[in-house]
Amino acid sequence: MAFGGLENKPNSQPMADINMTPLIDVMLVLLVIFIITAPLFTHAIRLDLPKVASQPARETPQTVTLSIDDAGKLFWNDTPVSFEQMRTRFADAGKTAQPPELHLRASAGTRYDVIAQVMGAAQQAGLARIGFVTQPVRPPANTPAH
Repeated sequence: MAFGGLENKPNSQPMADINMTPLIDVMLVLLVIFIITAPLFTHAIRLDLPKVASQPARETPQTVTLSIDDAGKLFWNDTPVSFEQMRTRFADAGKTAQPPELHLRASAGTRYDVIAQVMGAAQQAGLARIGFVTQPVRPPANTPAH
């Protein structure tokens, strides 16, 4: 019996083991039910979905490339501009509904204060997305590539 013997011995204790047989029987019955009903879920039902106008897909933001050479000269999309012209273009771009991303290219010899002034002007104009464009480091010609 699952609860121990029926004898009335003073030292007899109830069995502490769980009888797993009914649990296994229930699990096997559920397994058979799922095996039988699983193929019923695979058939397709043809639905004619309504056709409605949807919102246009989100456009990718425009990008503006601002290059700075060693002497501190500015180039807006490869066109030379002065610092004041750059500020004006930043202000115009910041007023658009979706401000463009600013890709900032600076040569290795560019002074940091020029870069900081450009970033400050962009932030004041409302251009919050600024990315730094770098050149990948190339291994020397006589060194094998990994």
